[in-house]
Amino acid sequence: MNDVIYETVVSTVAPDGTPHVAPMGVRYRGAEVILMPFKPSTTLANIAASGHAVLNIVIDTRVFAGSVTGRRSWPLQPAERIAGVRLNCALNHVELKLAELQDDPQRPVLRMARVFEASHAPYIGFNRAQAAVIEAAVLVSRLHMLPAAKVDAEMNYLQIAIDKTAGPEEREAWSWLTEAVARHRAAAQPSTQESAQEQRP
Repeated sequence: MNDVIYETVVSTVAPDGTPHVAPMGVRYRGAEVILMPFKPSTTLANIAASGHAVLNIVIDTRVFAGSVTGRRSWPLQPAERIAGVRLNCALNHVELKLAELQDDPQRPVLRMARVFEASHAPYIGFNRAQAAVIEAAVLVSRLHMLPAAKVDAEMNYLQIAIDKTAGPEEREAWSWLTEAVARHRAAAQPSTQESAQEQRP
């Protein structure tokens, strides 16, 4: 399998018609798209139920930042050939059909065949701030796993790219991420204080 991972956004639809949008790293194997969602996940459940998904290529990094900070409602429109939806802001999209699901206790492998694809806007390249937002979004998704010092060090480094190259969209996305870090720290503070009190003689 090609181990190069490309950061995209996958949109799916639940059996009741509810759309779901989630950033996801994908691999390409020839004409197939390989998805490896963690269990449990809404994306996995929706694809298993419907057999379809849409791969969205976007440069609006607010979608990435929003998805890890509770902002999952984005303008959508119906897909062309499958019962699915795509992001309005997608530069291009690929409509996918499930070809094979290789189950796994942690990360099933979904082989997705291309049904239809279309381009909607030119790709002019990422700026450094957009890459920084995506990296920070990954950090925020792992706040419960990472030491605070590591998060602070990486966020401080990424801030340089934000300060130098961010436009309005990237600055808004960055503000959501820094607010999420602050909320996480505030929520963890009482338990830290209680633990310190318990250790006092």
